[in-house]
Amino acid sequence: MFPTPTASGPAAATAAPTAPSSSRGPAVRAAGNLLRRAGPALLGYTAVRLLGTLVLMKWAHLQHRGLWPLLANRWDSRWYLGIAEHGYSYAFDENGFNESNLAFFPLYPVVVKAVAGVTPGSRASVGLAVAAGCALLAAWGIFAVGERLYGARVGTVLAVLWGATPVAAVQWMGYTESLFTALVAWSLYAVLSDRWVAAGALCLLAGLTRPTGLALVAAVCVSAVVALWRVRRAAAPEPVTRTATTTAAPLPPDRRRVRRIVLGMLLAPLGWLAYVGWVGLRLGRADGYFAVQRQWTNQWDGGEQTLRAFRDTFIYPSHPQFFLVVVALVLLVSVALYLLCVCDRQPLPLLVFSGVLLLVVLGSGGVFFPRARFLLPGFPLLLPLALAIARAHRRVAVLALSAAALGSAYFGAYMTLVYGGPP
Repeated sequence: MFPTPTASGPAAATAAPTAPSSSRGPAVRAAGNLLRRAGPALLGYTAVRLLGTLVLMKWAHLQHRGLWPLLANRWDSRWYLGIAEHGYSYAFDENGFNESNLAFFPLYPVVVKAVAGVTPGSRASVGLAVAAGCALLAAWGIFAVGERLYGARVGTVLAVLWGATPVAAVQWMGYTESLFTALVAWSLYAVLSDRWVAAGALCLLAGLTRPTGLALVAAVCVSAVVALWRVRRAAAPEPVTRTATTTAAPLPPDRRRVRRIVLGMLLAPLGWLAYVGWVGLRLGRADGYFAVQRQWTNQWDGGEQTLRAFRDTFIYPSHPQFFLVVVALVLLVSVALYLLCVCDRQPLPLLVFSGVLLLVVLGSGGVFFPRARFLLPGFPLLLPLALAIARAHRRVAVLALSAAALGSAYFGAYMTLVYGGPP
């Protein structure tokens, strides 16, 4: 299930001997080589997002509106900026009408506050810069995963496709999706490349970023258990045949690798558990965080609200709202893509992450409109499309990516200026 390192892959780069005249370590050189290989992917991703931003800017100008407030200081961005400015100062009242900001995880506002403390500009501007920078890190990590599994061409297409999803405009807004996706991509890459401590540490940070960090926790922990089982199986003695006169001695287990796997598995859930536990202690109740989610009408209902939203979007209204139609289509297409991922036998950590993420998003009883945004970190779902485009004729591939970029640019501007509600 896990790909083995090849002589040209990142693992080989880290294993290369260090030249006496070089002061850089193997890991630094490997990262530099990976960054150079990711150049076309990062350029393609940046071009797609610049197109979307230019379309949004032109459309906003026609409406006599500024671009900066649309990207940096609306909806959830204000909640995060408020946490960066004042901390978790909203009191919780389960029967009240004012939602508590305890629903928002702390890492993004902490990063914004820390960066704003040493740089000029407002916290809103810093938040926007952090999101855009993390989006580039995310695109790099997405390329790294795609390249490791299927080669540089697929990795490049995968990164560009992630920048051309219908709600990709959020990636350059003051939201947490870019930071979370960057942590997810590099954590999954670390699992695939057998770097378990790094995978667990990045998963810990992802668990402090969004509640769906639980999906990454599941991916890292399940993959770690499977890896430990394989280590034990490899160390077990081979069965004795009837003609054998001696019993083969068991291979000694790689204790250092076992320790790294166990440490990564132990680190992975700590971020998510720490914040959920802290909210519980602050509110004096074990279900404190889940009570806050119920206050936001975002509790788990097994998908009942999602099915009701599908019905209200496709069956009852004669003129359904365009934005909600696209959100519903994104959810349906994501389910279909996940089935393709299973049929393609993607590596276990990718399947577990995408599956749990879909389960959380589809099974939530909260509002319907942000579901497509919640699936933005699920870039492994795009792998079947990336494979098909990468294998197609160059002209077909260019046309497909161009159509996706134009569609994303239009819908991002429509979502921000015409729909007008939270993305």
